[in-house]
Amino acid sequence: MSSQQPRGMLDVVSLKEWVAHDQIETILVVFPDIYGRLMGKRLTARFFLDEVMDAALHACNYLLACDMEMEPVPGYAFTNWASGYGDFRLRPDMRTLRHATWLDKTALVLCDVYHEEHDEFVELAPRTILRRQVEQAVSQGYVARGASEVELYLFKDSYEDAARKGYIGLQPFGAYIEDYHTFQSTKAEALLGAIRHHLERSGVPVESSKGEWGPGQQEVNLRYTDLLEMADRHVLYKHAAKEIAWQQGHAITFMAKWDENCAGSSMHIHISLWGDNGTTPLFPGDVPLDKLQTSDLFRWFLGGWMAHVHDIFAFYAPYPASYKRFVAGSFAPTGIAWSYDNRTAGFRIVGHGRSLHIECRAPGADANPYLAFAVTLAAGLDGIANQIEPPPMFVGDVYAARHLPQVPRTLNAAIAALEQSQWAHKTFGEALIAHYLHFFRTEQRKFDAVVTNWERARYFERA
Repeated sequence: MSSQQPRGMLDVVSLKEWVAHDQIETILVVFPDIYGRLMGKRLTARFFLDEVMDAALHACNYLLACDMEMEPVPGYAFTNWASGYGDFRLRPDMRTLRHATWLDKTALVLCDVYHEEHDEFVELAPRTILRRQVEQAVSQGYVARGASEVELYLFKDSYEDAARKGYIGLQPFGAYIEDYHTFQSTKAEALLGAIRHHLERSGVPVESSKGEWGPGQQEVNLRYTDLLEMADRHVLYKHAAKEIAWQQGHAITFMAKWDENCAGSSMHIHISLWGDNGTTPLFPGDVPLDKLQTSDLFRWFLGGWMAHVHDIFAFYAPYPASYKRFVAGSFAPTGIAWSYDNRTAGFRIVGHGRSLHIECRAPGADANPYLAFAVTLAAGLDGIANQIEPPPMFVGDVYAARHLPQVPRTLNAAIAALEQSQWAHKTFGEALIAHYLHFFRTEQRKFDAVVTNWERARYFERA
């Protein structure tokens, strides 16, 4: 990994210079909420420099206890009507300061969430949860690095047109499967190219984009880096992509399954551990593991991850619709197995030597990356601590195997696995697990209350 700062990153000196010359007039001061959305305020640049940069910004703490419609949700212990929905503080992490080139004269900084009355992190904030697991890894001598392959669908419709249509009959960019098709991708290049170029100039280094399995589906791959920075880049990519699409009069979606007839969109997690302050890869080694030569750390990390994947699955697939991805022949996993360079396996081992790492194909594009990375790292570290062995390597078509344990097929099943996991409660604490169980149950409850278009079409006349 290059030690050079990515293009578009700003330090305090350069920010002050840009502000003095009216090149930056607005600072987006934001934090990731439990959905992985960026919430916050737009500040005038001079006010940010004078009053906020070295202090904090106040925001209502219901932002970690509301639903997607911004409605306060009863039942959270963290904050509620009885406590009056007070404030917490957003403290800028100046290492995340970037030039947001897709917006006019704007910079963006990510914040950590602190309590209002005492100078401590809010432990259930997604960025804090990942930070704690990264710190745990560092205390054991490991630097965790990763990347997330995030897929999306691009539409010729605008967001407003899509809403007017009830999100039915939308027109994707492309009318056929376009996996690796460069010609088909050219049709969407005005939008996708703008996303890539703005990310590159805004401190979010991009490797590539490519056509994916569904009509109008694309994948954008960001550069591999330390896990906290990777999660920051991930949410910035999703946020910027939506705004750039809106600017061009188009819509995109990161739903894990936007249409039952189209392939789902994934967030494949790639991860490895490094030692010596991030200079020495710890997964390669001389320990035989089936056909591979790996380290004990690799074997135990994989074993822990696989042992706990049921416990943490709700963080990979957080909504009822997320589970519609997991069907045979879809390139999304159904059975829990590991294999070398086998895309039917939920855990795909890829690379050689220094590049050896684990890819998990379970998370969807709708997952919150801070939470997904945090539970992943926690599971792997537990595998190392307890020397958990993975099962034998699977060879063949995982979809055809009937003896393998299966991924949860509903959010209710994933909720039950998390609720019953003694390891999860011990690792993350009762308060944190209770908060996110309430979050997942709220999503399920709201889905269960809705009469869908499918139900009306099926039952309106004939029931």
